[in-house]
Amino acid sequence: MSINFKILKKSNKSRARLGLLETEHGVVETPCFVAVATQAVVKTLESKEVEETKSQILISNTYHLHLKPGEKIVEKAGKIHKFMNWNRPLMTDSGGYQVFSLGFGMDYGLGSKILKENSAKGEAIRENTQPQQLKINDDGVTFRSPLNGDELFIGPKESIRIQERIGADIIFAFDECTPPLADYDYVKKSLEKTHRWAKICLKTKKSDQALYGIVQGSKFKDLRIESAKFIGGLDFDGFGIGGEFGDDKKEMGKMIEWVVDELPEKKPRHLLGVGYLEDMELVIKSGVDTFDCTVPTHYARRGIAFTSEGELNLKQTKFLNKNEPLDKGCVCNVCLNYKKDYICHLLKAGEITGMKLLTFHNLHYFNTFVEEIRNKIKRGEI
Repeated sequence: MSINFKILKKSNKSRARLGLLETEHGVVETPCFVAVATQAVVKTLESKEVEETKSQILISNTYHLHLKPGEKIVEKAGKIHKFMNWNRPLMTDSGGYQVFSLGFGMDYGLGSKILKENSAKGEAIRENTQPQQLKINDDGVTFRSPLNGDELFIGPKESIRIQERIGADIIFAFDECTPPLADYDYVKKSLEKTHRWAKICLKTKKSDQALYGIVQGSKFKDLRIESAKFIGGLDFDGFGIGGEFGDDKKEMGKMIEWVVDELPEKKPRHLLGVGYLEDMELVIKSGVDTFDCTVPTHYARRGIAFTSEGELNLKQTKFLNKNEPLDKGCVCNVCLNYKKDYICHLLKAGEITGMKLLTFHNLHYFNTFVEEIRNKIKRGEI
């Protein structure tokens, strides 16, 4: 089977909706947070533990799995679900984000602070500009392998073939994720490529995996709407919304709504790479069904716990004197069995288990947070 998406309830107060996304490996209740398993693993956790955090679906990275171990190895192991012993739904992205992160993202610095500084200086990426580390042309992108420096070409056909061999339930069309500093002319030209590649992806796919098209267009309203109409008019099983949404949360909600209003209502919508706690209600109210983000896992490895008191940096010495759970209201395995003083000790001692405990708690906390938003939609509060 491909997928089957059923809308159970639509909000009267916003564009929020409750749904069921049915795949060969189970059903996802939406809206849903998608945990990131870049290299076929949620860092520090085994697959059974990820299930215990209430994670319903994961997203792995096509580019990184292509580099190591290679899609042949994953396919030989019985495809990705068997390879990583994860029996629930899975997505793979297309590698389009790496066009940004390993290209202009490296040239200008990924952090929004650096991007803001460059914007303030009036720096812009103009039409026909190329990043230093890779080359983008009409057929695809030539990367340099970080393993041995070899040239590595990925275009729409290559991306689909790699994703078919990896074998996730949901795969994405290959696109160019444009950098935040790109000017209008650059984005317009990039969009032409992304739209052409979308058609090639549809033609190339031979498997029964669900294929999502990706809407780009950066911060430009007319380009976002043009992209949503074009991609929404093609025979995709669902849609990804990618690219830049700026720092202004209200603006982000509006930008998502421009897109959502043009997409076929009965198909699922996935927001790529957005998922801070403070973003979640906004993106769900804007009409998004699933969204992925590295925040809970990335922050955990740096000692940060998300709690009802806010973010806590467990590397701070004061927590050695706190013999209490990370969050008194949390019923995850970590909060029931471990205390702040012990986790602080582990982090200060450089013990990996400290990162593991925080990763588990953060994922459970994020999934519970979204579960509560689903309940609010059920109760008609959102």
